[in-house]
Amino acid sequence: MADEKVSSVEELRRLQEAAQAQGTSITNYSQWAEILEDLDVAGVKSTGSFDGDKKLHEEIIEEIQSIVEENNNVQKQQEVQPKHDDLSKLDNKTQQDGEQTVKANVVNATSSMIMADYMKYYHLLH
Repeated sequence: MADEKVSSVEELRRLQEAAQAQGTSITNYSQWAEILEDLDVAGVKSTGSFDGDKKLHEEIIEEIQSIVEENNNVQKQQEVQPKHDDLSKLDNKTQQDGEQTVKANVVNATSSMIMADYMKYYHLLH
């Protein structure tokens, strides 16, 4: 068994059956079978040895955890961003409200002047 390379779960099962027929078993068989299944699902080729597959599996798990953490950080930043956008929209609305107030005051003052002038001319003509 020590010289044989195992590249799939099926090969490992056959070797385990052969070992059991001789009254022995493959060390770490269950763990290696799980690792080989994970590697197969990930589309990664086995190294052919338990130690190599275990190390490769650990590297893949670390990479996946890193990606998950990055995604979590991005999601947290995206959650913060809308709050900032909402505040920006609120500031923009406040600025627009202020501009509308200034325009309304100018219109009111202008219309008041026109009305005063009209009344002045009306009294002069009558």
